[in-house]
Amino acid sequence: MRTEIPPQAPGAAPAFDQRAQLQVDAFWRAANYLSVGQIYLLDNPLLTEPLRPDHIKPRRLGHWGTTPGLNFLYAHLSRQVALRELEMMWIVGPGHGGPAAVACAWLEGTYTDVYPHVGRDADGMRRLFRQFSFPGGVPSHVAPETPGSIHEGGELGYSLAHAHGAAFDNPNLVVACVIGDGEAETGPLAASWASVKFVDPVRDGAVLPILHLNGYKIANPTVWARVPEEDLASFLEGHGYRPYFVSGDDPSVMHGRMAGVLDEALDAIAAIQRAARQGGGDGARPRWPVIVLRTPKGWTGPREVDGKPVEGTWRSHQVPLDKVREDGAHLRMLEEWLRRYRPEELFTPGGVPVDDVTAVLPRPERRISASPHANGGLLLRPLRLPDFRDYAVEVERPGTETASATTVLGGWLRDVVRANPRTFRLMGPDETASNRLSEVFEATNRAWSAERLPTDEFLGPDGRVMEVLSEHLCQGWLEGYLLTGRHGLFNCYEAFIHIVDAMFNQHAKWLKVSRTLPWRRPIASLNYLLTSHVWRQDHNGFTHQDPGFIDHVLNKKPEIVRVYLPPDANTLLSVADHCLSSRDYVNVIVAGKQPALTYLPMDEAIAHCTRGIGTFPWAGTDDGETPDVVLACAGDIPTLETLAAAELLREHLPELKARVVNVVDLMRLQPPTEHPHGLPDAEFDTLFPPDTPVIFAFHGYPWLIHRLTYKRAAHPHIHARGYKEEGTTTTPFDMVMLNDLDRFHLAMDVIDRVPGIGPRAAHLRQYLSDQRLDARAYTRRHGEDRPDIRDWTWSR
Repeated sequence: MRTEIPPQAPGAAPAFDQRAQLQVDAFWRAANYLSVGQIYLLDNPLLTEPLRPDHIKPRRLGHWGTTPGLNFLYAHLSRQVALRELEMMWIVGPGHGGPAAVACAWLEGTYTDVYPHVGRDADGMRRLFRQFSFPGGVPSHVAPETPGSIHEGGELGYSLAHAHGAAFDNPNLVVACVIGDGEAETGPLAASWASVKFVDPVRDGAVLPILHLNGYKIANPTVWARVPEEDLASFLEGHGYRPYFVSGDDPSVMHGRMAGVLDEALDAIAAIQRAARQGGGDGARPRWPVIVLRTPKGWTGPREVDGKPVEGTWRSHQVPLDKVREDGAHLRMLEEWLRRYRPEELFTPGGVPVDDVTAVLPRPERRISASPHANGGLLLRPLRLPDFRDYAVEVERPGTETASATTVLGGWLRDVVRANPRTFRLMGPDETASNRLSEVFEATNRAWSAERLPTDEFLGPDGRVMEVLSEHLCQGWLEGYLLTGRHGLFNCYEAFIHIVDAMFNQHAKWLKVSRTLPWRRPIASLNYLLTSHVWRQDHNGFTHQDPGFIDHVLNKKPEIVRVYLPPDANTLLSVADHCLSSRDYVNVIVAGKQPALTYLPMDEAIAHCTRGIGTFPWAGTDDGETPDVVLACAGDIPTLETLAAAELLREHLPELKARVVNVVDLMRLQPPTEHPHGLPDAEFDTLFPPDTPVIFAFHGYPWLIHRLTYKRAAHPHIHARGYKEEGTTTTPFDMVMLNDLDRFHLAMDVIDRVPGIGPRAAHLRQYLSDQRLDARAYTRRHGEDRPDIRDWTWSR
């Protein structure tokens, strides 16, 4: 029978006696057995007969090296959860620890709860083994399919940032974050150690980092495993941690060491939180515990294969025995390896885990693999959003008054923060003020638990704005925050959001897969606000000029991604409200921060954003007839230049019938067969008549417009202008001229592409070309743009 142990208050764990050690070891051996079975076996899961080649998978895929250490940790963490009644989740940083996470979830019963066809018996064990890294099965890494996970194991570096994101505003949660020593070499993980300086012990939960040093990557030693212990201790202490070390390879010794260190670490966490929450502390920043676990890579696996050492070396990283179907000696070694775990002691003849295996487990609602925080949609509550209409700017006449779109948005975000003081955070790499969102500081501070000086502004442990000069950390924190059931917004300079390209990839893939799993509940969307964008980085120059994140985003599945280019302040408010209310998307909003013309009163802005694409009747001259040309635009600066071009054409070619079309939702350009927001062909053709030239001024790289519209009837007549990798430190108008996106060039494109106009507009074309030359010469003489260009407004 299972040994009943009464719940313990934090800091009051009983001694780790022989009975407890036997139970922890039994769970560990069972998890190791199941992990090896997943890598190798198709059948004969309980070894009821000698292993034969047909029991073995034809392709052995998976990673053994990190797995036994993960199983070891899970056994000890589960025991602590049961003893202390902890609310705990774990994050698996080592790249391919999938066998461990799946095995432990199956032993707990969570896997069967989620996937009833994989029962907790011999047949279920067979299915568990067969599906692993098998066509139609589950991946070899920790993935959305793995209960208890929020962290994709396919790419390294993000575990500690995700863990802190999960802990923010979760005061009762302990996040055990296992960091592989290979992962510890990555840039994002190196930056993530600083996350501890943003943890508030009153408001937030705790992260317990466990740096697992097993010595090797795929084929090389790891840097951190070769660092002397005293140097590693100095490194961690310098970051503000108190390190605890556990080292060895003898399980009978290691179980006791691990139990003792976990007791100390969890007691320390409880003491830090108690002092902070009861007000009895000295106000100094606490030193949070970190555990350094050093075990052999491939622990308990084959020590030697074909005369070469395996356990404790890089050879155990993936599949230590790779010829088991072809080589009888390897097959016998695999069977000996599996039998060393003594499965007959761990499972009944029917394949059910025995009581000694499950004795370390907490009650079902406390299981690590069943933590609701790892299925954040279960905990998600809608944001309380103030009515964005109340923040509208007045627009009496289009294109005549200015407003900074992000400044206006900042006022709304300030009140979003006020209305959601524990479920919304604003992330950004030291750019909240630069991006004109400073009004949020009327409601909150920047989160900061490190030293403060009298000259500092808006710093405090209770801040809702997370700023650190690492886009990786901002992304990782926000992902962890969203995946555990909260909401947020990431604001960033457009050119440097590329730093998180790979992190975005992983999150988009996570969303794509999780949407296919009925038990995964929808989470709040990942929202990007990209500002300080390419067309207004004229002062910082070429390095700050890159709109290509849009292209990268659109490589992902269409049901996941959305891209919005609101042309003014009111449309930005409408788009932001929509994005913060959405679920399971990645929303990219691109908007300028500099004062810019406003075009649409709020009611019209809402209608325009709801359509996602539409005409500006006041700017066109087609008067409801088939146009001679369509002037299309997407983005605030392309809209400005398009309208200025339309006015030039109206003045100099009054007989020309021009239509102005503005695109807010970039996905509307695609057919509905390609994207859920796609505009039906019939509607697209009404806006862009198939035989009519289209001059398209686009915020980003112009070839993206062709990619989105190549199936449209009008596509042969679309001529796109945008950023073509020409930039420098110059004036705003010279910047658009460098890329042929300026009003004069757009008007010249109309002359060149509308049949019949060229021969009678030669003088106008020369005039427009001369205007470009004069505008550039003016900047070289005066260091600024011509006043008539700089101060242009719509005059109609």
